Amino acid sequence: MENLKKILIVEGRTDRQKVERMLNEDFEIVCTHGTLGIERMEEMIDEYSLDDRDVYLLVDEDDAGKKLRKQLQHELPHAHHIFVDPGYREVAATPDHVLASVLVQANIKVKPFYLKG
Repeated sequence: MENLKKILIVEGRTDRQKVERMLNEDFEIVCTHGTLGIERMEEMIDEYSLDDRDVYLLVDEDDAGKKLRKQLQHELPHAHHIFVDPGYREVAATPDHVLASVLVQANIKVKPFYLKG
């Protein structure tokens, strides 16, 4: 099978844009735009071959994000979970250097510039 690149699942477009500029390795970033219905979840798993890839989850620490994480965890038990500090609540509101540090802790390569606080 071809080597499929890693995939990062985030909630929204601003989350994707923020993380995308920090990454220093090849990732596909997919937005869920909130919680997913069963049909959309199955479509996403098939469309992105999620069962056969390294999947990372980075969602907000609010009620909607926690619900989405639980849903994704059930469907993708092999996924790596990345958590932002609950004090920031949202990925988009997390300072760049804090988010970059969290990504590095998940063994994701980021541009060194973003690690400076």
